[in-house]
Amino acid sequence: QVQLVESGGGWVQPGGSLRLSCAASGPTPSYYAMAWFRQPPGKEREFVAAVSETLGSTNYGDSVRDRFRVSKDNAKNTMYLQMNSLKPEDTAVYYCATGQYYSSADDDYDYWGQGTQVTVSS
Repeated sequence: QVQLVESGGGWVQPGGSLRLSCAASGPTPSYYAMAWFRQPPGKEREFVAAVSETLGSTNYGDSVRDRFRVSKDNAKNTMYLQMNSLKPEDTAVYYCATGQYYSSADDDYDYWGQGTQVTVSS
């Protein structure tokens, strides 16, 4: 059974930074893509970023492209999301996911973490 555990969420002031981690365990194929999604309060879940080792590629949602960076440490089987220049509109529950398709659509991902709250406010 694949398990994903997010950590690193919390409260930060506007303009600050946070780094989220997503540790994967279980039989996760190396070719699986990993991604971050988020769900702001009262809104639909939205794509944040994805990484594919197989393709050697990363992808970002438009609203975070110039501020967030996704990476993966294969030795630790952990994905990271470095979030800089945070804005109040980045407030959301952040979820990591993994699946066989490198995609920005949440339906394409098979396994999900429980989520971690990020709150950006003064």
